[in-house]
Amino acid sequence: MNRIRSHSLGLALGLAVLAPAAATAQQVGLPLGTAAPAAAVEDLDGNPVQLLDLIKGKPALLEFWATWCEQCEQLQPQMDQVQARYGDRLNVVAVAVGVNQNSRRILRHLEGHNPGYQFVYDARGSAVRAYQAVTTSIVLLVDADGRIAYAGVGPDQNLVAAVEKLLSSTQ
Repeated sequence: MNRIRSHSLGLALGLAVLAPAAATAQQVGLPLGTAAPAAAVEDLDGNPVQLLDLIKGKPALLEFWATWCEQCEQLQPQMDQVQARYGDRLNVVAVAVGVNQNSRRILRHLEGHNPGYQFVYDARGSAVRAYQAVTTSIVLLVDADGRIAYAGVGPDQNLVAAVEKLLSSTQ
């Protein structure tokens, strides 16, 4: 009997670990149509910033990100492409989670690659909780009305297509 429980526990733990990678668009974060919530974060100099202040005025892309996140690294070419193509029409913000990193580590990471969009640090987890970002590599698109229009996780997202769809619906 203990062997069966042990196997079941192992299977459950394995599925829990794989769940974020297996999730697809619209299965993570806040439900579509939800108003983007307020959340206090910090700029990389440690100054308080309201996340809504960074994304208001036009549609936005938020990525919950970490220096150690391999899936975030795999998403980086798409993030760069979104910024290059649509950065004038879309606010792009990387929200660095407060797990196993600090602002100095983030700044060192950006020395090697600064994609041209805003990075903030969620040291206290305010944005993670508010946006229900239970893992890294979660991307949320916020429409011009401040509502969640897309939620996805992992490197298999097609961010360019999602942004194009969002921007075409706001014209």
